[in-house]
This record gives sequence, structure tokens and C-alpha cells, in this order.
Amino acid sequence: MLLRKNTHKVFGLLIGFLLLLLSFVASIIYGYTDTSFSLAIDAFRNFDGSNEHIIVQSVRLPRAIIAAVVGGSLAIAGLWMQALTKNPLASPGIFGINAGASFFVVVAVSFFSVTSLQTYTWLAFAGAALAAFAVYFIGSIGREGLTPMKLTLAGAAFAAMFSSLTQGLLVVNETALDQVLFWLAGSVQGRSLDMVYAVLPYIAVAWFASFFIGKKINLLAMGDDVATSLGVKIGFLKITAAIIIILLAGGSVAIAGPIVFIGIVIPHVARYLVGTDHRWLAPYCGLLGGILLLIADIGARYVIMPQEVPVGVMTAVIGTPFFIYIARRGFHGK
Repeated sequence: MLLRKNTHKVFGLLIGFLLLLLSFVASIIYGYTDTSFSLAIDAFRNFDGSNEHIIVQSVRLPRAIIAAVVGGSLAIAGLWMQALTKNPLASPGIFGINAGASFFVVVAVSFFSVTSLQTYTWLAFAGAALAAFAVYFIGSIGREGLTPMKLTLAGAAFAAMFSSLTQGLLVVNETALDQVLFWLAGSVQGRSLDMVYAVLPYIAVAWFASFFIGKKINLLAMGDDVATSLGVKIGFLKITAAIIIILLAGGSVAIAGPIVFIGIVIPHVARYLVGTDHRWLAPYCGLLGGILLLIADIGARYVIMPQEVPVGVMTAVIGTPFFIYIARRGFHGK
């Protein structure tokens, strides 16, 4: 743990907020179209309808907001998944939650030609919930009950199944393929603020609830029996955390598609900084997740310029080595 005193942790939050703000501004400024900080300010203060001003207001600003919201949401979802399952590899991507949400959206596009953002949102929530409960159920079967290894295997199996079904649907439906191919790679490009407005109320509720369950999650980490003896309602707490995960992961997929590895990487980085107290981990994950996705999105603009790489590809490049490192350490931190 790098930051041991509460004053240091508060200072770290302020530094994190400043870095998030700088990353947000950089996301608005940098890209294929050359802009500057003064031009970006002018686009909001004295909008003149020029191409540069339109890009700043209608393209870069929504993109930066979506990256910050989705990055923070996926990081917090990964934190609660790891806390509930006691599995360092748990995340919405690895456990098939993102894949389940994506599958439901693709089914709606393929068979029902759905275009409503609100419908996308509810379908993503439904797919995320189905995948989460299916993984938990399969991982609990057997005499040993729920174990980190069984959860990981069940999650990987369901992620592969939903991904295969999704690809199968797209193979036989070229129209749906054109609509969702770039979205399925995980991208914040070409999104509008309307998408954020459709999902933000649900994500905001999940964020708000996340800052109130940290203390009880700390007690849960000591074991179910200890937590129960200290007055924690185990069943209610787990259901609450599961709903938070579904809202955060499902909402993120509805906006930006299945972006991977943020839910694995960021909780571990946050623990390195502030330890295992979830009251501190939740806000740190929110800030660090937003910073990571903003920086990844900026990098995605330059890799093969003038074309862009989907930001989901960039997070996979960043996260894969970290995932291998965590897997090699084993489930007990050895």
C-alpha cells in the first residue's frame, strides 16, 4: 500500500481528479483535426459554426464524457465483482457479463431492427443480468460450492458462448453486422450525448450506492460468518452489489460496447495505492478507470492515423499483460 494515511489518500484523490480533468481536456484537444486549448474554449464561448468548433462540441466533448463515464463504471463493477467472488480475475469482460449484454443487443438489432437507445439500455441490462446469474449458478454447482476457479471457468465458458452466438447472428445478417461491428469492438467514437442521457440515471444510482456499501463489503471480506455476527445482512448486501454491477456493466455496454480489461486492471492498481479498504477503493477506481479509458482513446486516434483503432483494442493491448501477471500470481496472491 503506497498511501497509508487518510490525509495522503485524500491528497491522492485530488491528484486523481486533476489527472482526470487533464485527460478529459486532452481528449477534447488531440486528434486527427488539429485543435488547441484556446480553440476549444472558443468553441464553447463563441461558437461560429466552423468545422473545428463543430468537431469540439459535437464529437470530442461527447466522446470524452462517454470515455470517463464508461471507464469509471467498468472499474467499479470490476471492484465489486472481485470483492464478492474473492477472485482477482473477476471483471465484467472475463465473466461474460459484457458478452451477455452485447448478445441481447445484437439479437434485438438482427431480428427486431431495434434502434431505440432506451431499448438498447434495457436489453443490455437484461443480458448482463442473465450472464451474471448464469455464471454464479454454474460456479456454485458441486460439493465444494462457489470457488474462484470454478467462477473463472464458468465465466470464460459463458463469455465464449455468448460471443460465438453473437458472431453467428452477424454472419447471417449483414445489415446487423454493418450497424454493430465497430460497436462490438468497444468504441466511444461516433456516440452522442443522447446515449449518455439514456443510461446515466441508472449508472448514477449505481455510483451513488457504491459509496455506501464499502464499509459492509469490508466486513464481508472477513467471511460471511463474521459479517453476519457484526449485523451485516449478507443476502441483501450481495444482491445490492450484484444490481450495482449489472447497472454499471450493462449501461457501459449499451453506450460503448464490450470494452475489456479495465475491470481487472484498475482495482489492482487502486489496491496498490490505498490498500483493501473499499470505502477508498470505490472512488479511486472511478477516477483511475476514467483516466485509463480517456488515455487509451487518445492513443487509439494516433496508432493508424488517419484511421482509428477501436478503444476496446487499446484496452486489450494494455490489459492482456496485466491479466497474465495476475493469473501467474495465482488466486491467493502467491
